[in-house]
Amino acid sequence: MWEVLLLLLGAFVAAAISGAAGFGGALLLLPLLTLTVGVDSAVPLLTLAQLVGNISRAAFGFRHIQWRSVGLFLTGALPAAVLGAFSFIAIPATVSVRIIGVAILGMLMAKVMLRSRFVAGPRTMLFGGMLTGFLSGLAGSAGPLGAAFFLSLGLPPVAYIASEATSALSLHAVKTVVYQHHFSLSPREWMLALGLGLAMVLGSWVSKRSIERLDPAAFRWWVTGLLGALALGMVIGG
Repeated sequence: MWEVLLLLLGAFVAAAISGAAGFGGALLLLPLLTLTVGVDSAVPLLTLAQLVGNISRAAFGFRHIQWRSVGLFLTGALPAAVLGAFSFIAIPATVSVRIIGVAILGMLMAKVMLRSRFVAGPRTMLFGGMLTGFLSGLAGSAGPLGAAFFLSLGLPPVAYIASEATSALSLHAVKTVVYQHHFSLSPREWMLALGLGLAMVLGSWVSKRSIERLDPAAFRWWVTGLLGALALGMVIGG
């Protein structure tokens, strides 16, 4: 019983983190799932929880979604994700993770050094979608990289979170089709997936209420700092 409560709490915190920063939920929830239910069940449970979390973040900020930017990003990301998912054995996972880290650092350095002169345009979002989609299919997740591209749009906090979640939701849906052979859950695990989903919705709602009160400029610097720290860890640790 304590394991279930721990997982529900972990899902809530993961959704709150993702809902406030646009990324990071899987980094917390995957080790917790692996510890409590094992590796075989952790992958499909995480995928379902991430789907619900992204749906809730997109729904709570639906009116603020930047559809043009999301469309450009997904135009490049969706076919690239399929290509990456089918060729995931070609490149070692540590190499893929380091590539993602370097790409994030490059985006952040351009944003910081050029300041207001650097705002992602259509070609940047299209290329960003292709790169994020391919690495996401290759390494299992490249959420922080996608977050870096959406952060470069200079959007208000709720618009950034909802737009990034919409793109991530689409990528997760495509990869779920490719990875469908992983989905062999027992009835008990499906009930657990439902509970995790509800906890993710609650965490997304709480974080949305919080970021609405934040100053947009301070919010972007906070997320930039988190992305930078994460990217350095990816480059160093692989």
